[in-house]
Amino acid sequence: MKDLLGQALLDYQNGDYTEDIITSTNISDEDVLPIPYLFRDFKSMPKLEQKALKLAKGHVLDVGCGAGSHSLYLQNKGLVVKSIDISEGAISVSKIRGVNHAHVASILDETEQFDTILLLMNGTGIFQKLSYVTKYLSHLKSLLKPNGQILIDSSDILYMYKDEDGGMWIDTNANYYGELDYFLSYKGEKETPLTWLYLDFETLKTACLTVGLNCENIQAGDHYDYLAKLTLSK
Repeated sequence: MKDLLGQALLDYQNGDYTEDIITSTNISDEDVLPIPYLFRDFKSMPKLEQKALKLAKGHVLDVGCGAGSHSLYLQNKGLVVKSIDISEGAISVSKIRGVNHAHVASILDETEQFDTILLLMNGTGIFQKLSYVTKYLSHLKSLLKPNGQILIDSSDILYMYKDEDGGMWIDTNANYYGELDYFLSYKGEKETPLTWLYLDFETLKTACLTVGLNCENIQAGDHYDYLAKLTLSK
């Protein structure tokens, strides 16, 4: 990958903000992702993110930390946070902004155990495909301390397949409807396409039961999104 997201974050951090990131998927047109939004403070965060940060406790792992906004809030609350991202640019920015323990790493390479694991801004996205969900959940489970919690958000994007008459145009022979090809471009360059997963709550809950995790819907968002808390089954 070219790490265009990391480059955009570095440009903004270094005062070279001239344009935003452009995103699209195989079922949606181009959209603008404003780079300043990735540097937002707590008051500017969606309610689901605010709720997750309020619930965070103990030793925290911030997965896909981006520019470090969630980590910084928790650090300021006195929590010890380990922040990871596969983007070198994102980790550089996080360190510059004051994140204490930021590392370039994939969640699948993590081995420490934590009281809270955060996966926010459509945290199920890193699972990539429905067939990979139990693999990721099993690994996340292994990273939990006995009374630990995983706080993860996502959206049920079934609404995106409705036509004007309220009918559905899902291909029943295709993959799970939440598996999307995700495209990103910045300053005229195109990133290597990603597979990104939006997971409805009931499917997440079923997958959690398979691997021995409880799954609770903590809060609904404003637009088909939700925050879930996963804990070890007793």
